[in-house]
Amino acid sequence: MEEYVKIINEFIWSDLFIALCLCTGLYFTIRTKFVQVRFFKHMIKLLFTEGSSEKGVSPFQAFSIAIAGRVGVGNIVGVATAIAAGGPGAIFWMWMIAFLGSASAFVESTLAQIYKTEKNGQYCGGPAFYIEKGTGKKYFALLFAVVTIISCCFFLPGIQSNSISVSLNNAFDIPFEISGLAVCILLALTVFGGAKKIGMITQVVVPFMAVAYIIMALVIIALNISSVPEIFGLIFRSAFNLEATFSGVFGAAIAWGVKRGIYSNEAGQGTAPHAAAAAATSHPVKQGLVQAFSVYIDTLFVCTATALMILFTGQYNVMDGAGNYIIHNLPNVKPGSEFTVNAIAQHFPSIANQFIAVALTFFAFTTTMSYVFIAESNFDYLSKKRNLVLRWCMRLTILACTYFAAINESSTVWSIGDIGVGTMAWINFIAIIILHKPAMIALNDYIAQRKKGIDPVFDPIKLGIKNTDKLWNKEEQKI
Repeated sequence: MEEYVKIINEFIWSDLFIALCLCTGLYFTIRTKFVQVRFFKHMIKLLFTEGSSEKGVSPFQAFSIAIAGRVGVGNIVGVATAIAAGGPGAIFWMWMIAFLGSASAFVESTLAQIYKTEKNGQYCGGPAFYIEKGTGKKYFALLFAVVTIISCCFFLPGIQSNSISVSLNNAFDIPFEISGLAVCILLALTVFGGAKKIGMITQVVVPFMAVAYIIMALVIIALNISSVPEIFGLIFRSAFNLEATFSGVFGAAIAWGVKRGIYSNEAGQGTAPHAAAAAATSHPVKQGLVQAFSVYIDTLFVCTATALMILFTGQYNVMDGAGNYIIHNLPNVKPGSEFTVNAIAQHFPSIANQFIAVALTFFAFTTTMSYVFIAESNFDYLSKKRNLVLRWCMRLTILACTYFAAINESSTVWSIGDIGVGTMAWINFIAIIILHKPAMIALNDYIAQRKKGIDPVFDPIKLGIKNTDKLWNKEEQKI
């Protein structure tokens, strides 16, 4: 089983795919004239300028749902595994895919808004919707929807629930079965209320958990402030094969940096557009900019905080592709949350294990919530009617897989999750490359309206964008 999973993973996450991720982000960065830089201040302002409506969540709630999906186990465990396989240089490539990927996130989220629709009284959308409406190729859209539902039901929740149960067991000796059952009960109570309920929960939980974690990291960084230049130098030298110690993992630094970067910030993966489509806004570009900003929060803030804590304290191991240790600071420690626990324990030994367990629980739980939301969005695409029996079968499957992964500590859980992430990303990257023109038209329109001093309003007919929903009429835009 493990061997088959490894072969599939290596095929999906080939060098070709790594190049596709980086080149697509670079192309969109140039094509949008560095939208992620030009509109940085405006991105922050947009978070709080519009409210929700009866049919859609507010931009901030959509941002929180997306952050709930982005800020998760990848920020703690993913960073550690990237360092373990690619050395400190992997962090630079996580930064690079975040910077370039924010342009990809802008395009996919703007497309999600342009082609969103209304079902069961709420806005919904995502790659399946914009692939069908934008390309006219329904089989392509069906492929994404089916792959996404399978990934969100079977592949992705396992990483989160397994991480929760393992961390709670290590910190508080809570049995795996109890943790798994608690996660499933809370998940059932919170997420089956739809996008608006998820938005209300995440807009409170997400900022709290992110701020608490970053504060802890900032304290540790402040205590090691004199080492900042040295650590940044190590990251940059290792990223460009200028550090002799890590020359044997130079290729792995790029591959694992991009791999864990995409898993963490989800830029181009096709998950965040589901949250973007649920937002009530007067112009698609507004939500595109908000989602581009969320990539910064995830990787440039939270992932960097984790990386610096680990590198400052030297609490990490690095292995080459042959399984030989290049750096072996932690005997008998596997790559994962223990790197971060040991880093925090250097300064706060009495609370390190417990703090990471609580942080991981918050991070992983809200990420699992977002997976349910994404699965439901794609179910809405596939189901033209309110088929409650199939919907509940899907929900129960998610709960069953969540519990099963929580009580079974599998060494392949990350590899299985990577298969889900990679497959979705392959389809979505191809789709947004084909479909990016409507997003560029919308961006130019948004800029033109702002230059006239008016709050931009989207009119797809005027712009010649076809197959958009009738909700984009002036009455629907009175938010």
